[in-house]
Amino acid sequence: MSQSQKPPAETAMTATEARTELFALVKRAEEDGVSTLIHKRDDHALLVPLARFPAARQPGAFPSHVLSAAQKDFGDLITRAAQGEPQVLRRNTTPVAVLLPVTDSSAPSSDTAAHPGAASAGGAVNSPHTQDRGSTPRRLTRLGDAMGAVLTSGPAGGPTFGLPGLDAATGGLQPGKLTLVAARPSVGGSLLGLAAARQTALVDHGMVLYAASGPNRDDIFRRIVSAETGGDYPRLKQGRLTEHEQEIAHQLVQAGDLLMIDDGSDLTAVDIAETAPHMEGLALVVVDRLQAARSARLPLSGDRLPDASQVLASLARALHVPVLAIVDSDDPALLGLLDADVTLTLTPTEDPARVQVTVAERDLGAIGSAYLSPDLLHARFLDAGSAPAVRTAGEEPARPLGTAVERELAEAALPYTSGARQGLPAAVTHVLAALRTALTNGNREALNELGPSLTEFAAAPPPLPDTDAGRRLTAALNAYNNTTVHAGIGERPAEGSSGHVPDDGDDTEGEVELQPGDEEDEPETAVFPALKILKDAVGRSKMHPVPVIGIEARESGPWPLISEHMDGEPRWVHPDVTSTRVPFIRENGKRVRRDQLGVPDSFGAGVMCLIDRNGSYPSACSAVPLAPNKLLHTGPLEEFDKASAGIYLIDIPEWTRTDMPHPLGRIIDRPDDQGRVWVTTPHIKLLVKLVRDRHIAAMPTIHDSWTGKANESLFKPFYAAARQTRSELVEAGGQSYKAYKTRLSIALRLLWPKRQEQRSPFWRPDWRMSMVAEASVRHWVAAFNAVLAGHTLIALRNVDAAVFWTPPGTPPDTYRIGTGFGEVKAKFIELGEMIPEGDD
Repeated sequence: MSQSQKPPAETAMTATEARTELFALVKRAEEDGVSTLIHKRDDHALLVPLARFPAARQPGAFPSHVLSAAQKDFGDLITRAAQGEPQVLRRNTTPVAVLLPVTDSSAPSSDTAAHPGAASAGGAVNSPHTQDRGSTPRRLTRLGDAMGAVLTSGPAGGPTFGLPGLDAATGGLQPGKLTLVAARPSVGGSLLGLAAARQTALVDHGMVLYAASGPNRDDIFRRIVSAETGGDYPRLKQGRLTEHEQEIAHQLVQAGDLLMIDDGSDLTAVDIAETAPHMEGLALVVVDRLQAARSARLPLSGDRLPDASQVLASLARALHVPVLAIVDSDDPALLGLLDADVTLTLTPTEDPARVQVTVAERDLGAIGSAYLSPDLLHARFLDAGSAPAVRTAGEEPARPLGTAVERELAEAALPYTSGARQGLPAAVTHVLAALRTALTNGNREALNELGPSLTEFAAAPPPLPDTDAGRRLTAALNAYNNTTVHAGIGERPAEGSSGHVPDDGDDTEGEVELQPGDEEDEPETAVFPALKILKDAVGRSKMHPVPVIGIEARESGPWPLISEHMDGEPRWVHPDVTSTRVPFIRENGKRVRRDQLGVPDSFGAGVMCLIDRNGSYPSACSAVPLAPNKLLHTGPLEEFDKASAGIYLIDIPEWTRTDMPHPLGRIIDRPDDQGRVWVTTPHIKLLVKLVRDRHIAAMPTIHDSWTGKANESLFKPFYAAARQTRSELVEAGGQSYKAYKTRLSIALRLLWPKRQEQRSPFWRPDWRMSMVAEASVRHWVAAFNAVLAGHTLIALRNVDAAVFWTPPGTPPDTYRIGTGFGEVKAKFIELGEMIPEGDD
């Protein structure tokens, strides 16, 4: 064979050198047609592309080896190939290169050498104009061959997100392509990466490499448990799991060998590209996340992202697996630099319960879209169906009926309600089918009627099979139960929400759901520019408060420890009194459920007196102990320091009285595994007072703490303005007073917006929960003073409502009747009547 006829072997390497560079050599063979001559003592083999030896594509025709295994036994493979036995190298199940024997004169022994036409038939063509230069031939494919491969391959079969609408719009995640999820911070881009990882590893049983440059492995595991069980993510971050969640967590641990997490420091794209080839059976690579803002401690950030994107795209092509990367920006300029094969852009819509996902390919632009429903409380997205119908200009968007949790429950039940699966009691099947019908038909009345039955089934779900469908329905029932357990039987969370039950407010500050635009300053003509006043109050402080904790810091330190249950609101009924939730129709026609109390004869003659506190939340702002600056870890404390404020981990103190609820309210319902709870400063101060007055035997130990210098006047200007405006509007009532209440509630809610996509000038969960805890403490103390004065308390709830058993027309004399802050309204209720709430 003449020199011009030899196959191109650009490099001669030892077996040891080739073993180290094997993945790069295979990539060069596959993409550029480059052959490499490899020698091991007297043995010589040629690493060539498949086009040089088409017979290697036939399954089982020759010994074959996954690349990671081939690298380990590379010396033996060289020897076998040199002895005349071709060795096929595979990426997962796909042949990508082959080791062939070589004669002493370096002439290859292959089908290509024996049959000159084999090369062209296989797809590699040597041009007569380039052969004389010894250059590498380009690989060409006939159109007929390409069409045949497409027509015979069937569906792509790649990983999916497990979200039918999005999977239909994308066609799944395509092997060999880099897909980018582009979303602004707090929209939930990372949750799409997690959805694909969960679906691939836990449902389809494929190997996943999850490269985490942002969240750590604990965050990822908690999010998976939350999404799989329907458990509240904020609670799981504190390590508090129910028995069901612990069971699922153990199952995930056992099945978790297919989900490999790399959250090491200084993670780079090159690190990912070097790790992935060593994972046998790899089906998906997820990179969470690429950060648009440059960070010295994060290589996957800033101006280094374009180079990282190229490495990830090359990784996808080299391994023929999909690579899914999340970037925390939807800036078109940045996305253009990253140059992904497919881009999924998440955009919030006017409806906070829907996020639009636009699917675009590099060469074609936008090719489709889908809508998802954010269920951020449970660290997941739910399928929201197809795009809504086109509406006329100025027309309000149609809000989907029901909450995200209710819609997920209907979808999870579909295999059973459709008859495809068996195993549910007939009564449960009937109710779940009725739920789907009500949601589909937009029948709000029917949905409200189903509340009690759904709550009953969710509280004690029937046993379900350990299948994907069974686990999904179990998780959906658990999520539904979590959203109703604190709202009472039949109460449903606000529609359009992700399932979070809003805090109960009093008559003047009834809590409202935040909407897009609420974070903007009110116009000058506003009756009460509450948000502007609150911002000004904080801004005027000489302590230089920190109103917003940065997004990167929110996953560590004290912030994951804070939850809405730290409000300490009492949900208490006297142990001798019975409480039943009964249907009630309000004047606006809305169907709700209210408490009906039964008082035993032993209480003597009397009537129920409902005490309704005015302005509980703004009143608390008059002197709520806060740490204006960041909280620092102060650890265990010998005793409470009055000069500090923050959060404290304590034992639950013993409370022996049966005529009053525990002073910590519902906080005691969720202790950790050592029986300890996190509380804010108002509850610590209450316990100090109760110990001093000998109502509690001893101050509980403070096992841990995060505190800062205390300030009780940060919100005082806001309190003064709210009090003055209320005194001017309360008598007149009407729309002005209603607008005042709404803006007041919005401003206080924006201290800690629950939805990640909600923009706000604040993000201080410790401020918000300390304010609510202060309102709860004042409510509890006022009731306790009445009990100490000899009055009989039969129910205490939220931050504003107390029910006493009193002589007709005689409210407890420890309360001050009136319409101002700190004063109360009294209403007398006969036995058998329901207890009104809010605007009833």
